[in-house]
Amino acid sequence: MLTERSEIQFGLTTIPFLVRRSNRRTTVALTVGPTGKLVVTAPPKTSIDKLNGLVRTKARWVVERIKRTSDVPPAHSCREFVSGETVLYLGRQYRLKVVSGGEGDCAALHGRWLHVPVVGPLHGSIRARAVRHALRGWLKSHAERRLPLRLAAICKRFGIDVPLIVVREQRKRWGSCDAKGTLRINWRIIQAAPSLIDYVLVHELVHLRHQNHTRAFWAEVERMMPDYDERRRKLRRIGASLEW
Repeated sequence: MLTERSEIQFGLTTIPFLVRRSNRRTTVALTVGPTGKLVVTAPPKTSIDKLNGLVRTKARWVVERIKRTSDVPPAHSCREFVSGETVLYLGRQYRLKVVSGGEGDCAALHGRWLHVPVVGPLHGSIRARAVRHALRGWLKSHAERRLPLRLAAICKRFGIDVPLIVVREQRKRWGSCDAKGTLRINWRIIQAAPSLIDYVLVHELVHLRHQNHTRAFWAEVERMMPDYDERRRKLRRIGASLEW
């Protein structure tokens, strides 16, 4: 399969794409992968000009698909859960320190260190699982306290009734909302800077009025948060470090 590259301009947005030629193709297919990259699969004799034109006609759809991939957490990062590893909380870096603790001891911040207790002489993968469990519990409990307060502050600013918020485990997204108006937020977002947390909350608040990612949806997000696009890109860049 032969490959080549091209790009088109859509307003102020440049859309680069990879062209894959295949003898088995009789039509052209556009695919936006999980990393937000556009791939155009085409028959060998289809001209680049024709492909550029096709991408241009589908540009709005492509931009929308790329935006949607930016709001999905990326693949998990690798962690060993040992002393010295970096831990993120509200966008700040802390060092993990695994300490021997008693039953009921909880993780706690001490300066720039996050002390995580483990009980008993645990080793290897069993110790790592225990540290992960304790760290997850500490972060989730802080998310359960802080995220509703931040949501209430945003709603007050824009004169919006505060919806019910549930902090939970979500593998495929940072947040969601249901038909009853309940916001479900991924606890992992508490690791990100407050500005990125606010983006996720605003994103889901707007979904209460606009179910899909339409032009009206993004216009409302921009009205509430003019720099939302920059925040979304930042979240995408650091997303792998928040997933473990």
